[in-house]
Amino acid sequence: MSNRMVLNETAYFGKGAIQDITSEIQKRGFQNIAVITDKGLVEHGLVSKVTDLLDEQVISYTVFDQVVPNPTVNNVKNGVEFVKEVNADCIIAIGGGSPIDTAKAIAIITTNPEFSDVVSLEGVADTKHACLPILAVPTTSGTSAEVTINYVITDEEKNRKFVCADPHDIPIVAFVDSEMMMGMPKSLAAATGMDAMTHAIEGYITKGAWKMTDILHINAIEMIGSALRDSVEGNLKAREQMALAQYIAGMGFSNVGLGLVHGMAHPLSAWYNIPHGVACASLLPSVMKYNKEYTGEKYREIAKALKVENVDSLTLEEARNAACEAIDQLSKNVGIPATISELGVKKEDIESIAKEALADVCTPGNPRDASIQDIIELYNNLL
Repeated sequence: MSNRMVLNETAYFGKGAIQDITSEIQKRGFQNIAVITDKGLVEHGLVSKVTDLLDEQVISYTVFDQVVPNPTVNNVKNGVEFVKEVNADCIIAIGGGSPIDTAKAIAIITTNPEFSDVVSLEGVADTKHACLPILAVPTTSGTSAEVTINYVITDEEKNRKFVCADPHDIPIVAFVDSEMMMGMPKSLAAATGMDAMTHAIEGYITKGAWKMTDILHINAIEMIGSALRDSVEGNLKAREQMALAQYIAGMGFSNVGLGLVHGMAHPLSAWYNIPHGVACASLLPSVMKYNKEYTGEKYREIAKALKVENVDSLTLEEARNAACEAIDQLSKNVGIPATISELGVKKEDIESIAKEALADVCTPGNPRDASIQDIIELYNNLL
């Protein structure tokens, strides 16, 4: 059996990485750019950091700033019409997971119009053509959407999120510029940072994990564990480290899948419009404990990466507990809510939400097979 790795053609890292965006556009011959983003990033001046560079080189572009948090099917359809109207030959996606995910769906449908209903993209869609080229500029250090083949869209009619995985949607170039991430408030830095930690841990223990992705994920865990607290406080070097760490985690999990944390987080976001990173972060410590007996020695390695002392002298059970406790403490340190009731989750909704979590595309990758009753119990314990 072979293991596949799908990554960007090119990626730029470090302060000022976006300065290379015009040379990439010019050498690839793009003439008419659609900039996909949201109004908040326009208002905060982050989009102009990119469009000013385009203006300097007289590169034609038009901005679509209608992306919403937890982007919807209609959001995507409107974006597809926009791209057609401006006759774009390239997309620049600027933002966190929402704008980049939206850009992926728009770009795929543009070249594969038979999927224009959007919902038929769920799972692994049989698209025939590479998407309209995407240049991705992340503004958060957590989603790693710029390097993954995954994206998540909300079906507002059915009030559910669905996950799409397609090698045809990956951005051809990523610009991972920590200066574009300095505007994150503490709460967003914490939520996206814990999302990155969730990616790294779930990717490390998922059923599809293998040696190369293990190397990526354990390094991402170590980097995030050492940098996240300072990143939340706005430290530039810590945000640089988080920018790189979340990308490394994305290189891994995009190719091997995730697990129950994401499976349970997606319906929470769909039902209550909870930011994805917050939903994942609130679930991670409990699901880690649920999985610990099914992870071999991997929790010991997680504990080492998180700088737990004297890990090698601990029993396996003690090492597993130490890893769970270290993640629980990190989550508390950066201000993640300890209960999902704080996020608005209602007990009477749990059974319906659990059914959606069980059916989520991420759930089968969990190292421990979960039943509907297991998931209901996990949700209830977090109320």
